[in-house]
Amino acid sequence: MNIEHTNSVYFIGIGGIGMSALARYFVAKGFNVGGYDKTKTDLTDTLEDLGVSIHFDDDVTHIDNRFLDAETTLVVYTPAIPKSHSELNYFRSNQFKVIKRSELLGEVTRQTFCLAVAGTHGKTTTTSILGHLLNVCNVEVTAFLGGISENYNSNLILNGTEVTVVEADEFDRSFLTLSPDFACITSMDADHLDIYGDASELVKSFEDFSKKIKPNGKLFVKNGLPIKGITYGIEDDSDYSVKNIKIINGSYVFDVKTPNTLLENFKFSLPGRHNLSNALIALAMSVEYGLPHPQLAKGLASYKGVKRRFTYHVKTDNLVYIDDYAHHPEEINAVHQAVREMYPDKKVLAVFQPHLFSRTQDFANEFAESLSQFDTVFLLDIYPARELPIDGVNSEWLLDKIENKNKKLVQKSELIEAIKSENASVVLTIGAGDIGEEVKHIKKGLSLAS
Repeated sequence: MNIEHTNSVYFIGIGGIGMSALARYFVAKGFNVGGYDKTKTDLTDTLEDLGVSIHFDDDVTHIDNRFLDAETTLVVYTPAIPKSHSELNYFRSNQFKVIKRSELLGEVTRQTFCLAVAGTHGKTTTTSILGHLLNVCNVEVTAFLGGISENYNSNLILNGTEVTVVEADEFDRSFLTLSPDFACITSMDADHLDIYGDASELVKSFEDFSKKIKPNGKLFVKNGLPIKGITYGIEDDSDYSVKNIKIINGSYVFDVKTPNTLLENFKFSLPGRHNLSNALIALAMSVEYGLPHPQLAKGLASYKGVKRRFTYHVKTDNLVYIDDYAHHPEEINAVHQAVREMYPDKKVLAVFQPHLFSRTQDFANEFAESLSQFDTVFLLDIYPARELPIDGVNSEWLLDKIENKNKKLVQKSELIEAIKSENASVVLTIGAGDIGEEVKHIKKGLSLAS
C-alpha cells in the first residue's frame, strides 16, 4: 500500500476504539479525516472536536466532498461493518483504495521499531503500560491503544515515530498483517470461535503470528503456552519473573528477576495477579529494548490504568464501585481474584452484560462457573454487537446455569434501584457491550445513596 499520494482518510466505523486511535493519528499528521459510525459516542465527540467530519447515517450523500476523489482518498473499514453497507460498496465500486483497519496499522508500523502485544486477554492494559513506560523513558513512541489511558485521557500516545506500540488483535486474524520487531503473547484461551471454528485453529493463528516477527526480533510468551520464546511468569522459573511480592497500601511492591540480574523495588497500583502479569511483560520488553531500571520503576509507579479496566468509580469505607471490560470467563475469573484479594470479607455484587450470542453459547458453562463465585449476580440482556439472535441463547438460559441462589435478570431501567436494594459493599459492572454507558448513572445513584 502506498499512501504517498493520499491526503484524505475516510473511516467506516470511525467510533471504534482502534479506528478512532488511527483517526487521531492521521489528524495529527495533517490529513483530512472523516468517517461514518452508527452511534454518536464520547469517542466521536472527541474526534469532532478535532475537526473530523463524522455522520451517523449510512448514506453516500452525507459524505464530505473532500473524500470523494478516488486518487487521493484512502478508505478504511473494520470487520464489524456488514457487507451490505452502502458506503463501503460505493467506495469499492468506484475504484477507491479500500483496506481493513489492520492493514493500515501494519503499514503505519512497517517503517518503525514495532512492539506488538498479542493474546486473548490483557492486550489493552499491557499495551498502555508499555506505551507509558517508553514515553516516560523519553523514547520517540506512538502507541495505539485499545482503550482510554487514564494517564493521557486518550487511546493514542503520540511522542514521535521511531517506535510504535500496537495491539495485535487475533479477531479475524488481523494480527497477521503486522511484522513486529518485538512481540508478546499473553494468553491463548479459546475465543472468537465464530471466526475460528475451534480452539486448535486459534492456536494455529498465534503460531502463524509468531512467525511474522522480523529477523533478529524477539518473542515473549507467558510461561506454559505451547510456543517457544522468552518466558515470563509470576513467582516461577521463567526468564522474567516477579519475586518477593508484597501488598502495601493497596499496591503491589515487588522485584523482577531477569536472565541476568534482579531489579528491585517496583510499585504497581492495579489490583489483580493478571494485571501484575501484564506489568511484568511490559517491563520485560522494555528491559530488552534497553531502558534503564530507575526510569522504568518511576514509570510503572505513575501508571494509572485504562478506563473500564478495573476502574474505581466509588471508593469509600462503606462502598466500592468498580467497572471492568471483562467479557470472557477467564477475564471474569481474573476480576474475581482481584476483588477477593483486595476485599476479602466484603459482600460482592456482580452485574454482567453478556457480549455476543455466539460467545455466550460457546462458553455458557464457563460463564456460569465464573459468575457463581460472586455473592450476588445480576444479568442484563445479551449485547448482540454484530450478531443476530441465536434461538434459545439468552440471559435467562445462562442464568439457569449459574449455581448461586442470589441471582436474577435485571433490565437497565431497574438497575440502579436493584443495586441499591442489595446493600453490597462492593459493586462490579462487567461486560464489553453498552453497559459502560450506564456507569455514570450508576455512580451518581450510588453516590447519592451513600
